[in-house]
Amino acid sequence: MIAIIDYNMGNVGSVRNAVLALGAEVALSSKREEIEKATHIILPGVGTFGDGMARLTDSGVIPILETEVLEKKKPFLGICLGMQVMAEFGEEGGRHKGLGWIKGQVRRLEIDEKELCLPHIGWNDVVKKTPSSLFENVISCVFYFIHSYVLVPEEKSNIIASCAYGEKFTAAVEKDNIFGVQFHPEKSQKSGLTLLRNFLDYHA
Repeated sequence: MIAIIDYNMGNVGSVRNAVLALGAEVALSSKREEIEKATHIILPGVGTFGDGMARLTDSGVIPILETEVLEKKKPFLGICLGMQVMAEFGEEGGRHKGLGWIKGQVRRLEIDEKELCLPHIGWNDVVKKTPSSLFENVISCVFYFIHSYVLVPEEKSNIIASCAYGEKFTAAVEKDNIFGVQFHPEKSQKSGLTLLRNFLDYHA
């Protein structure tokens, strides 16, 4: 069973539908008993870093995630904001503390706003940096993005893929049983479904 964390930060329904399309059983929840039963955990998210951390805190799910992901080593996938909150802190709307699972920060994309618009919206090429089971059998590494902020890991070995929009930025990270993607696999058609299938097939 796959637990998709519901903390009122958008797009959980589309992630749920994508996982259901792959034939998996899904619990859309922030309840301890359902997360404990799960084999894999997905944290989606659309919105600001500060709001995301506030709602995760208010939901009471952070200690549960720390137990299940950091201690029990269950496979975890953060999507968009769900990846960003894994950082130590974020700079969106002031400085906010993150989960601290990935050393580093989340900052605004550094682009020439006379030439490019923020947020970065649309399809873009993702370049694989190091081999990862997450991208296995993904033929076309073109994914759908919508964001203005990016994760900048301190340890470059955590970066498994990058993308370019005015600057090169982190598109995907991996650290032990923890994965994160800046793009939206649930909106990225066949490539996105293949990536989600790879995550569901992953065992730490």
